[in-house]
Amino acid sequence: MSFFRNAVWFMKGLKEYTKGGYASASKDFKASDLDVDVSGRSYMITGANSGIGKCAAVAIAKKGGTVHMVCRDPKRGEEARQAVKEESQNQDVQLHILDMSKPRDVARFAQNFISSGKPLNVLINNAGCMVNTRTVNSEDGLERNFSTNTLGVHMLTTALIPLLSKQEKSRVVTVTSGGMLVQKLNGSDLQFEKMNPFDGTMAYAQNKRQQVVMTEQYAKKYPDIHFSCMHPGWADTPAVQNSMPDFYEKMKTRLRTPEEGADTVVWLAVSDSVPSLDSGLFYQDRQSVSKHLPLAWTKSTADEETTFMQKLDNIAQQFLVESPDS
Repeated sequence: MSFFRNAVWFMKGLKEYTKGGYASASKDFKASDLDVDVSGRSYMITGANSGIGKCAAVAIAKKGGTVHMVCRDPKRGEEARQAVKEESQNQDVQLHILDMSKPRDVARFAQNFISSGKPLNVLINNAGCMVNTRTVNSEDGLERNFSTNTLGVHMLTTALIPLLSKQEKSRVVTVTSGGMLVQKLNGSDLQFEKMNPFDGTMAYAQNKRQQVVMTEQYAKKYPDIHFSCMHPGWADTPAVQNSMPDFYEKMKTRLRTPEEGADTVVWLAVSDSVPSLDSGLFYQDRQSVSKHLPLAWTKSTADEETTFMQKLDNIAQQFLVESPDS
């Protein structure tokens, strides 16, 4: 079955995820959807120092939005902030330093941001990683892909729900991946202890399937906020170059630009038409698309999804901090 899934997915990718797929899909885009002024609205973007996150930051800043760039590396983050300010001619671009793989830091960051009194209209969960050797964080015992891509996203999103709920038409956009189509939700091995041999690409795809399920569950639990997730296609970003060098070498002439990869992120974050769409959907090139390949048997049951979310909550509870400055 995995061979079938992978083969069908790759053929789909060649048609839809490349720059040719974007060129075809973009013929149906409405230019007016992005012809908006978002002055007075506040956007938080994780992993905003390069690739899709940085492109989204530039696009939103150009439209007048206040941009909170959340980055792991102070030097690269500040360089990116200056570049975003210069390109957008928007001075209201702020930098926050956070490693999404460290759950205590995520909890502390969210509490401090709320305590700062700053508003938040849109959260864009873009930061992610694909670690190809199973790596466990020494300070908390968590596998790195899971702690960054799944737990970190869950903790940041749920912690900021009270702040987002104060704003009308608030949104959460999660950058996931079409790679999740080859995976069925596996809530019994969150740390990939049973994956032998360990496969970073499949671990990443599982995390991305988890993000899709999380988005669905958030939409049900928090109806006043619009949740969506999206696949940027195969884009030429530093993350792809570094984490998937073989794939990059074979496909680099067919990859989308980072701006093309970020297009649907920006559309979901700023377009006036988005709040009228159903919450919890999976998007590709400004269209909601299926979360499963035909005959791939990747659908999970309601009980499996509920159990998965309960496990996430239980793990997250261990790392909550008592006060903003603790």
